[in-house]
Amino acid sequence: MISFPANGIKRVLCLGAHSDDIEIGCGATVLQLLKQSPDLEFYWLVFCSNPARAKEAQKSAAWFLRQTSRKNIVIRSFRDGFLPYVGGQVKDCFEELKAAFQPDLVFTHCRRDLHQDHRLLCELTWNTFRNHLVLEYEIPKFDGDLQSPNCFVPVSKSSAATKAKALMRFFGTQRNKHWFSEDLFLGLMRVRGVEAASPTGFAEAFYCRKLTLTT
Repeated sequence: MISFPANGIKRVLCLGAHSDDIEIGCGATVLQLLKQSPDLEFYWLVFCSNPARAKEAQKSAAWFLRQTSRKNIVIRSFRDGFLPYVGGQVKDCFEELKAAFQPDLVFTHCRRDLHQDHRLLCELTWNTFRNHLVLEYEIPKFDGDLQSPNCFVPVSKSSAATKAKALMRFFGTQRNKHWFSEDLFLGLMRVRGVEAASPTGFAEAFYCRKLTLTT
């Protein structure tokens, strides 16, 4: 279980394949990080969008990062579902990112996620940021690929509720999907809160493959 703010974290990189992925995976953690440390610098990068979803992504990212003036929000226009088939172009984006931003903490997709776009971004995250703290977030979906996470961030009840309501507010194009609902987002955080023995009852969960402790 990780408590934030953590010493040494100044710059945070958030990577998402689709316009709502970052918010679903680590939105409450981001809100809590900024509440505790509003001077953090964020780089928020979404890879797949169309004009409608790009507008949603931009507005949502700006709202989630509203407490910091140190932010860079980038929305790319790759085609949803086709990232592995344009892998060279996606890799070029990571090379540009590596030169532009050196994070202390990276949020990205889980390597065992069954969505092909998600898996590719995770692979390229580790290929690009080899000596960084990387936390892989989870996305609930029809595929049923949720697993047993090994890292938990307890979040306040208000942060959990704010995240869930913001998702419904900003992503109108997704509201007709059977899985996109406020109770699902809250329910998953509640389950992870039980597993983490969170004092608030809520948590976001991550997969941490490699962690170096210094004394």
